[in-house]
Amino acid sequence: MDFKGSSIPSSMKKLVVTKLSQNFRDAVALQTVPVPTPGDGDLLVRNRFVGINASDINYSAGRYDPSVKPPFDAGFEGIGEVVGLGLSASARYTIGDTVAYFADGAFAEYKVIPMIKTVSVPAVKPEFLTLLLSGATAYIAMKRLGDLVKGEKVLVTAAAGGTGQFAVQFAKQAGCHVVGTCSSNEKAGFLKTIGCDRPINYTSEDLSTTLRKEYPQGLDVVYESIGGRMFEMAVNNLANKGRLIVIGFISAYQTASGVPTVKGGTLPMKLLQKSASVRGFFLPHFLSDYKEAMGSMMQMFAKGKLVCEVDCGDMAPEGRFMGLESVFRAVDYMYAGKNVGKVVVEVTPPSLDSKL
Repeated sequence: MDFKGSSIPSSMKKLVVTKLSQNFRDAVALQTVPVPTPGDGDLLVRNRFVGINASDINYSAGRYDPSVKPPFDAGFEGIGEVVGLGLSASARYTIGDTVAYFADGAFAEYKVIPMIKTVSVPAVKPEFLTLLLSGATAYIAMKRLGDLVKGEKVLVTAAAGGTGQFAVQFAKQAGCHVVGTCSSNEKAGFLKTIGCDRPINYTSEDLSTTLRKEYPQGLDVVYESIGGRMFEMAVNNLANKGRLIVIGFISAYQTASGVPTVKGGTLPMKLLQKSASVRGFFLPHFLSDYKEAMGSMMQMFAKGKLVCEVDCGDMAPEGRFMGLESVFRAVDYMYAGKNVGKVVVEVTPPSLDSKL
């Protein structure tokens, strides 16, 4: 077992779900605990950045696995430096290497992670963090469920968000005409910079009216993450043989049930009339595609062919998201719809010898 000597403290902070609630602030507590020790095939990672996801609230509410009871650790993804590792892990990694990972319990200053769950990255940049969940969800969902054909019309809801930004770009790479919904002119401007053909700011334009007028033949593919009225609007505007991909329904996550209110009685008829389909996408069910997706996206980013927009809260009322304490603010910021790109928290400052 190898460690980075005295630079590793004896204790650390982490966020723990202490009770089940859709209110993240009520469910989660900041605790001080001993720094864990890596096992034979594990890495001890000093987290530099962690990602905020809409599903953090589903997790704190116990919706993913009702059999798991508090306390349990919060957070899904992190990126940082290897500061300790087991003997088997040393065959692949060394102290100081930079890695990203997708695993439970990421909201911590230090995290023990099995080597097989990590991805080597060339530097500790938050842009790489955006690919782990947000990018991979868009890449695999569009590839496996979208069946994109050049010239098709694709709608992306919450298009300027963490995963929406990638769905826009992958649809454009496939030669599609892309429509993106957003909630501000700033976001609409960002969408234009990443190739969105028709950003629609639904706070100043009526979305349903605009879609019916400008796309009377309907939409071939919809990448949907909001739910409720947005889902119903998407169904109503599908083209013949249209494909609606549901990757989430954030509008319901903060409610007691966590389930969106949808008028489902007419859904079978609407799908039948158009030979259309609705399919759900949950990333853990597609992990066989994960390695290829990450490799492809890393290459695109390295070649300047993929924008990975990061929002660290620099424009937030209380400033940049720094330290685990700011995860609470970051979750609120995302649910208020303020972010442009992926919301990321800087957990710890860079070490003197880190790869920047």
